[in-house]
Amino acid sequence: MVGYKNIDKKAKLELRDQLTYQQGQVVSKTLVQNDAVSVTLFAFEKDEEISTHESGGDAMVTVLEGTGRFTIEGDVFILHEGETIIMPAKKPHAVYGEERFKMILTVVF
Repeated sequence: MVGYKNIDKKAKLELRDQLTYQQGQVVSKTLVQNDAVSVTLFAFEKDEEISTHESGGDAMVTVLEGTGRFTIEGDVFILHEGETIIMPAKKPHAVYGEERFKMILTVVF
């Protein structure tokens, strides 16, 4: 039960090119969704955010381009292209676009 979506198999691609920025929005594109894992791409415009929330699984983020601010249980982390952080399950976290940035989110349930 893999659940691949919105992505071609056996096709070389650049993840950051799979979605575009949209003024005043956070854009997302789900690549994998099933009971065990979720993989989603995001593009944040500058100053856009996903407000504080919790996830049912550990969430690993890798920034694909730009700079994002991640707040995890009140601690602030600034991540740049190529950097990764894990947001623990059932702990409050938020994401903010310090500048335009793209990330890939993998949640393991």
